Parts: sequence; structure tokens; C-alpha cells
Amino acid sequence: MAKRWTAPAPGPIEQWILDDVEVPAPGPGEVTVRVRAAGINPADAKHVAQARPGAQFPVPIGYELSGEVTAVGPDAVGGSGELSVGDEVVAFRVQGAYATEITVPARDVFAKPASLSHAQAANLLLAGTTAAEMIQVTRVADGDTVLLHAASGAVGVSLLQQARSLGVRVIGTVGPDADDSADRVRQYGGIPVAYGEGLRERVETAAEGAPIVAAWDAAGTDEAIDVSLALVAERDRIVTIVRPDRAESDGILWIAGARSESARFRDIARARVLELAASGELDVPVARTYPLADAVEAVRFVMQGHPGGKVALLP
Repeated sequence: MAKRWTAPAPGPIEQWILDDVEVPAPGPGEVTVRVRAAGINPADAKHVAQARPGAQFPVPIGYELSGEVTAVGPDAVGGSGELSVGDEVVAFRVQGAYATEITVPARDVFAKPASLSHAQAANLLLAGTTAAEMIQVTRVADGDTVLLHAASGAVGVSLLQQARSLGVRVIGTVGPDADDSADRVRQYGGIPVAYGEGLRERVETAAEGAPIVAAWDAAGTDEAIDVSLALVAERDRIVTIVRPDRAESDGILWIAGARSESARFRDIARARVLELAASGELDVPVARTYPLADAVEAVRFVMQGHPGGKVALLP
């Protein structure tokens, strides 16, 4: 029997259940993976906090994992090629990654970058493909200067690294007293500025006369969006992953993994994000790991904000 975390009904994480489950043998186009680490993202909790169109409870928790293949079904070809028992892999987007073993579509399974630990690899693709889409929709290119809000968070850190690989200069907002966050932004090639009163002026000073051609919002504050609107000439080069209401009222972009156009792009972007990680251009800082049995505590820690890096469950 395998173990798996499930949300039995819409509601808080405290009602999640760690179940004993039978893992089905892989059918055509499927593989079974022994989970070595499951990535934790705020979406894991948000998507089961209330009833959503198309969601049928109980819902297995978790979208991304790293592990090793234990069985391969007929005609199963992974996202990066043929799969064999024993291969180290990552999987995204799947359902039920908070588990000890899981059977999933082979198309969502890719070779794990050898440069990453299982805890890092399990946290690579959700943030990484989100960042890739933010770059793509705002049409940034070599030599551009971009404003990034929440630069030290998971999506922000991936954005910093992917932007650096493209030759894009990033000015990233951090807390006014967050020295660790500022250091993290510098580590990954960004220019940290403190949010709060006078943010626009500090960004302009950091830009040293260069125009801010685009803005990436992973913070969702009115300050972040207002300053972006003041600095970026074209509203369709401002994107938020947090505030659909401001996107609608202000004419900026909003992307989300549950939207069909975002899902299509992120599926395609998985391969590129994995290539960057395999080449050493994309790192995943991990703040903590927890045993699988402590999933509720781990998710609570992530949801409190500012974990200082990604968090993984280790079955």
C-alpha cells in the first residue's frame, strides 16, 4: 500500500487526510513513480480551499514531484524520451504528488537534471514554467530592463535566473528590512530595491536612466501594480500572477496555470526549464524539507509567506 494526502472536501488544510491507497499498475501511456520528494506550492492549498468548477472531491494533493520509475506501461514515452525502470525523473503537472508512489501519464514525466537534488527537482517546474510564461507574454529581450515584484520568492528567483540567461536586467523588490532577500536577489543577478514609500523613485535610480520596458508582479499589492503602471509605457507588458481584478480594471495581463492558454504554454515550457537546470543556469534554493507525514505543517509554513526558499516533502 502507498500513502497519499487527500482533501476530502473543500476547506482548510487541517482537514486533509493521509490515506493508504492501492497504486494501479501503469496502463498504456503511463508510468509508476516512487516519489523521493514532492514540491510544495501555495496553489496546493488554494485550489482545494473552496469548490471550483470541474473539481470533484476527494482531491489528491500536489502537482510536482521527483523520484524514480518503478514500472512502465505499454507505449509509454516520457516528455524527454524513452523511460525505463530505475530512471530518475521529475513529473509536472500531475495530481497527487504528496504520496509515496503514483501512476501518472508518461508525457508529464521527464528526466531529472543530475545537477539537482530530488528536493530541488521537485520544486523546479511549477515556478519555472510560470516564470517562463511571464517572460514570454511581456516580450522581453536581451538588453531590456524589467521591474520584478516579490523578487526573492520562488517565482521571482526563477525569473531572475531565466532573465539573466537572456541578458535581461532585473530590478527586484524586497522587504525594507529583508537583508536575506536582498542578498538572494543579488545572488541571482538582480538589483534589489525596498518596497514601501518612494518605491518608484528608488526603481528609477536603480535603472540609471534606462526605461523600464516591462513589469512582472508576483506580489499582488496595489503598490506593486501602481508603480508598474507609472513606469511601464505599454500596459500589455505588465503581467500579474496574483491580481486578476487589477488586470481587468487596469488593462494589464493576468496569467494562471488553470487558464487553458497558460496550461498549453507551460506544458511546452517544461523542456526548456529542464534544459536550463541541466546546464547549471537554473538553481532551486531549498529552505526546508519535511517528512511526508508532516505535510499539513509544511504547507502551513509555506502559506505564512517568506519561507526563504522552496519546501519539499520527503516520503
